[in-house]
Amino acid sequence: MNRPVPTSADQFSFGLWTVGWQARDPFGDATRAEMDPVHALEQLAAIGAHGVNFHDDDLIPFGADDATRDGIIDRFRKGLAETGLVVTTATTNLFTHPVFKDGAFTSNNRDVRRFAIRKVMRNLDLAAELGAKVYVCWGGREGAEYGAAKDVPAALDRYQEAFNVLGEYVVDQGYDLRFAIEPKPNEPRGDILLPTVGHALAFIETLDRPELVGLNPEIGHEEMAGLNAAAGYAQALWHDKLFHIDLNGQNGPKYDQDLRFGAGNVRGAFWVVDTLVAGGYDGPVHFDFKPVRPETEAGVWASARACIDNYLILRDKVTAFRADPEVKAALVEAELPELARPTLSEGEGWRGLLDWTLPDADRLDELATREVAMEKLDQLALEHLYGIRG
Repeated sequence: MNRPVPTSADQFSFGLWTVGWQARDPFGDATRAEMDPVHALEQLAAIGAHGVNFHDDDLIPFGADDATRDGIIDRFRKGLAETGLVVTTATTNLFTHPVFKDGAFTSNNRDVRRFAIRKVMRNLDLAAELGAKVYVCWGGREGAEYGAAKDVPAALDRYQEAFNVLGEYVVDQGYDLRFAIEPKPNEPRGDILLPTVGHALAFIETLDRPELVGLNPEIGHEEMAGLNAAAGYAQALWHDKLFHIDLNGQNGPKYDQDLRFGAGNVRGAFWVVDTLVAGGYDGPVHFDFKPVRPETEAGVWASARACIDNYLILRDKVTAFRADPEVKAALVEAELPELARPTLSEGEGWRGLLDWTLPDADRLDELATREVAMEKLDQLALEHLYGIRG
């Protein structure tokens, strides 16, 4: 098989923290050296990436003075120009430094909350300057381990306040930026606020500027909660709130594995890509994975390129699946086209429904015993995924 060729239109992007992860974990020290951000840009361009994403602290060491900060930004900007990569997205690290040990926007300490908002504001300036269009917000420390340690309604008040302030800041500064909340159920906190797509969607509707805030679902985070990732992406699309995506691999509800995309739950990855293609998602295709700890830098770039390849392979497979005449016939057998037909006729309300003649016993038996072809349809999908069709 010929290796798929990525193009800039695919909008594949990676975070500096993904390829630059030194493989330090709670049980062991780093196995890879710190990676220079410009080196990362060069290697990402070489594997066919279009864009890059970063936390403020990925690029600029925490506490760096203005002169150091300016020098790093100038060098990074030159690296972008030389490689042709663009900054698609940015975010703020509100979880590594010990000051955020009890949260950032929802810390019990008021000064920590104020510091967190200011830290985000400063990186919003840089994100806008470098051309980012989406600002991802992952509240990794916004939560608790014990019920008595956090007043959840008060914490949600403070979360809401932070997003309202930052929305006002973006509008007043004239920045072309939207926020994307990244849900996660747990880790590093025992329980994290806004743990799922549904929680985040409900929260967004309480904000002063809900139009500025959407979602950045991650496959691994959805599966950690035992949820169907494709269904979460589909609901975000249905709400017109899928502002960004994080793709990776996960094997069910355990710790956050961050495997390369296409590893882990391959069947789930197939349906995620199908959902994105069918839903017309046209934003950055971002891979939020971590090369496994035993690998050297060579393995970093092999796994990063594999993320790209696996997405393109799965996109070809879901396209072939949807174009397959047998699939189209099975969809009709399964009555999928009927689901798009409104249950009530145009202009009909509940009164009209009361006038509808109920099915008699023979019709109910007919409906109860009808063929649905769901096994056939799913098997066709698997045959495309397994590579024996298409």
